[in-house]
Amino acid sequence: MRTLQRRWPAAKRIGIACGSGNNAGDGYVLARLAKAAGLEVIVVALCEPSRLQGDALTASKDFSSDGGAPIAWSKNVLPRSDVLVDAIFGTGLSRPLDEHLRECVEAINHSAIPVLALDIPSGLDANTGLVQGAAVKATCTMTFVGLKLGFYLGVAPDYLGALEFCDLGIPHSTEHADIAARRIDTEWLRQSLPQRSRLAHKGTGGHVLIIGGGIGMPGAVRLCGEASLRVGAGLVTVATHPDNMASIVIDRPELIVRAVRTTEQLNSLIEHADVIAIGPGLGQDPWAQALVDATFASNKPLVVDADALNLLAQQPRKQDHWILTPHPGEAARLLGCTTQAIQQTRLQSARSLATRFGGVVVLKGANSWVADEVGIPSVCDRGNPAMATPGMGDVLTGVIAGLLAQTKDRSIAARAGVYVHAVAGDRALLHLGQRVDRGLLASDLFAELPSVVSTYE
Repeated sequence: MRTLQRRWPAAKRIGIACGSGNNAGDGYVLARLAKAAGLEVIVVALCEPSRLQGDALTASKDFSSDGGAPIAWSKNVLPRSDVLVDAIFGTGLSRPLDEHLRECVEAINHSAIPVLALDIPSGLDANTGLVQGAAVKATCTMTFVGLKLGFYLGVAPDYLGALEFCDLGIPHSTEHADIAARRIDTEWLRQSLPQRSRLAHKGTGGHVLIIGGGIGMPGAVRLCGEASLRVGAGLVTVATHPDNMASIVIDRPELIVRAVRTTEQLNSLIEHADVIAIGPGLGQDPWAQALVDATFASNKPLVVDADALNLLAQQPRKQDHWILTPHPGEAARLLGCTTQAIQQTRLQSARSLATRFGGVVVLKGANSWVADEVGIPSVCDRGNPAMATPGMGDVLTGVIAGLLAQTKDRSIAARAGVYVHAVAGDRALLHLGQRVDRGLLASDLFAELPSVVSTYE
């Protein structure tokens, strides 16, 4: 009830669609509370209330005892209201909606009325995030007891709207819980990235070597290099094609830029690096292949992205000392499947990549996943659609490499990097306006990265 009043304080008329299970009980409870608060309440019952069981039956009787009178659903009875509440189907759905339920869901979606979904938008699978024939597109989802794995998979981001959580007063304990994943948050970031010592110097920040930038492609390594500096790397060297040197140096003099023509020249740079990031703007020509071969032969900690991933897909190998950062298309090439298959099974795909190629895998996208072969995977639910823009992945690679140079921990660097990058994107978007969902540039994140990575209590 508090969520309803906080999000829609001017709402006077509430329509609630109630189904046949426990989710319907939540709807009837809300109906009674809303009526008691002086709101006009119309409950549309998709199931005869007398057929309900357990707590749901009790809740419907309590609503009726307080003067409530549900009306049966038909095509033309969706009430005109200020807010619609979806209490049709909860987490138990594992089959496509029947025609009766689908008809109601589609009516809600076509109503242009704000929708509050209780626990989960009806029609959305709580385990996979996939739509079971049709699903409610909520303005806000109020979920209970625990966050559902499916919220971070499949197409769920397009259906949840704003996500709010209530534990219903149930004590939280993970001691005996079967944890499917962990959500990365600010508290974890504070614990994982300790405050920098006042005695810090360039050497303590680590030396990152970024390899990329084929002929005419200086932008990607330029973005990657500055991102590493912005999160605290002590030194950043960019190894690139000779044609790119002038444009990178003149634009960002803090970067050390070295022309690389041969693997011998590259090996001398690898020798002095603490962490290597390879791939941004690299290309896939013989020059690029030679640099990838030399880099993969080293035992330095690696962050592998972009064309380096595409070359890895052509000549697969497994190593433990790298972080792979594929987007869905690159992941599909690595696993020999379609991009659609990756998107439908994002968590399983991240795990499969870690099993096949080793190390830590960051599967980028809405709700980026971080996984390795043995640990509990993590998900980042921050970020926004405006970050779907050129160069954003190059910035992420630089962020992860810079944090790896400082933490010496692949798992922490990958998780922290994904979170820092996403939060910086959210903050940068706010500067463009409250209702903006496009037009963000990758370089807009640079102003935000230092404050995000330095967030301490």
